[in-house]
Amino acid sequence: MILWFPPFGLRLKNTMSKKTNQITFYIPGMFTYFGEKGSYPSVSITGRECDLQCNHCKGTLLESMIPATSPAKLIEVFEMLSQKGVEGILLTGGCSYMGKLPWKEYIPTIRYCKDHFPLLVSVHSGLLDHETAILLANSGVDQALIDIIGDDETWSDVYHIDHGVEKLKETLSYLKESKISLVPHIVVGLNYGKISGEYRALELLLDIPMEALVFVSLMPLTGTPMKECKPPSAQDISALIRKARAMFPDTVLSLGCARERGNHQIDLLALESGIDRITIPSEETVQKAKELGYEIRWKKTCCSVP
Repeated sequence: MILWFPPFGLRLKNTMSKKTNQITFYIPGMFTYFGEKGSYPSVSITGRECDLQCNHCKGTLLESMIPATSPAKLIEVFEMLSQKGVEGILLTGGCSYMGKLPWKEYIPTIRYCKDHFPLLVSVHSGLLDHETAILLANSGVDQALIDIIGDDETWSDVYHIDHGVEKLKETLSYLKESKISLVPHIVVGLNYGKISGEYRALELLLDIPMEALVFVSLMPLTGTPMKECKPPSAQDISALIRKARAMFPDTVLSLGCARERGNHQIDLLALESGIDRITIPSEETVQKAKELGYEIRWKKTCCSVP
């Protein structure tokens, strides 16, 4: 299989549309794909610490991230990654019991790093108050990523947060007001593998400006209460993508890296359902895209990056 990768620093024009018959395949920073490593590593501002301990993760997803547990450490990480020539970073971390990250103590540092290092910066925002949303936007971050959970049962049973839908709606309104570039993530099957609020999640985005919309799905992880759960089917994920394509015909749709490993039907059906971007595609999907006549592009970043 012949792969084409843009040189580091080359920004692909965001022309993803089924009308143009193009698709972009992505290799995020934490993956190696046929010998090619991504160029968009994840950095945790809390290290491995997470108070919230959601049932699908229990903090395990933080273990492979680069820790930057103080503003001074974050500057060191930015400098180190800049010297390595990466394209950008995903800033994330563990959450407090309220579902929030400690952004305020890092805002001046993020502003400094954006002014001094030529890196794109995406943040997993978590829940936000009004002030923090404005500060994040003014810090120069390039985009905010946020999980969209559409029912309170999932919020309480999985995230351990009461009245989560209302808190999410408030956060979305603050992000909209801040005018930060927003890339929501629909997490399919987060409620122990069942579809429970995902279509409501799409409705929550009807009045929200989006740079792109990403679909991810439950990955049962060892050491979590969901390790034995059956993840959502490829058909369930495809149906949501088709619904999103009908609701948001001009929005870039992406299949993210967080999904059941080895289930090639997920990305094959996503390709048939109107997806614009696929992270770490199977060989079968790449071949199918060729057979369908797609113009294929590759990018070594998170799939939120245009």
